[in-house]
Amino acid sequence: MFANTPEPPYWAVIFSSQRTAGDDGYSDMAERMVQLAGEQPGFLGAESARDGDGFGITVSYWSSEDAIAAWKADAEHRLAQQQGFVRWYAELALRVAKVERAKVWQRPEQGDAAGQG
Repeated sequence: MFANTPEPPYWAVIFSSQRTAGDDGYSDMAERMVQLAGEQPGFLGAESARDGDGFGITVSYWSSEDAIAAWKADAEHRLAQQQGFVRWYAELALRVAKVERAKVWQRPEQGDAAGQG
């Protein structure tokens, strides 16, 4: 699902990771982190995908750098981060970017006048 973000500007945290083999509680923790992030002030949404080889990207969207800092400092999130280093990730990268422009496109429905030539 696409995150329902407002008009820019807003912030994106891009988390790329290569998983280790096996689940070892990862799925439950990942689900909990999405739930917990959704409870944080300034959280706008997230989009996530993982391929069959365990490489994944999650982008979370935030209203401000202060909201990102508060999420990073959350005690339960910090515990999950520590477990990630020990149990779930072979490699990871974290990037933070300010979104200044955004465009969403959707294919017109069949028969929609806007989609006809």
